[in-house]
Amino acid sequence: MKKFLAIGALTLALSATAAAGITAYTVTRADDAADTAQTAIVETAVLRQGSKGSEVKEVQRRLKQWGYYSGAVDGVYGAGTKQAVIKFQKKNGITADGIVGKATYKALGMNESYNALDKGNSGSSSGSSSGSSNYTSSDLYLLAKCIYAEGRGESYTGQVAIGAVIMNRVRSSSFPNTIAGVIYQPSAFTAVSDGQINLEPNQTAYDAARDALNGWDPTYGCIYYYNPAVATSAWIFNRQTVTVIGKHVFAI
Repeated sequence: MKKFLAIGALTLALSATAAAGITAYTVTRADDAADTAQTAIVETAVLRQGSKGSEVKEVQRRLKQWGYYSGAVDGVYGAGTKQAVIKFQKKNGITADGIVGKATYKALGMNESYNALDKGNSGSSSGSSSGSSNYTSSDLYLLAKCIYAEGRGESYTGQVAIGAVIMNRVRSSSFPNTIAGVIYQPSAFTAVSDGQINLEPNQTAYDAARDALNGWDPTYGCIYYYNPAVATSAWIFNRQTVTVIGKHVFAI
């Protein structure tokens, strides 16, 4: 009887040990899988020559629209795309290595890609949402209308810059905290005063509005802009100039 009990106890002990081993092995494999998946996210998010896919296509689209790239928007990261990225990086003060990483994504206004890479590097599932996630289709429409009314004769970068000023005002404590509030603030925009805000925006204005909502800021934080050829307020000329894009002076 004692021998039977001893054998039973030994069997239970071995079973428990085996189960613990299986559990530990499963947890280890799960951790390894998570690490591998996280690494895959990072490797997929970073673009370099030889990369392919929709992210490459979006980078090409933006670079082509802004005048850096003249090739096909085909989602294939070739030598032409690399050279365009290098030009863009040099223009924006980013290490000109031809690789699209966090800094380049941020400058491109591709916040979702930036956040995916940022999460991968931090190993955290938390993170800020994309730049446009807090805004509605009505916000996009109104922003596009203002961009079209104020800057339809400007370059694409110049139109994004107008949208960026509006977004910078939304974020500033000195202005209303909504897009509608900023645009319709009394005497803020000539296009509102003279009724041009009611014109229907074209696709370029929509694209510029999306890029501004997503965080692209060619003005480097400006909250004012004006055309010195037609501006009548002496006050605006005293603002500190940051950059000039087309006919507009952008200032803080």
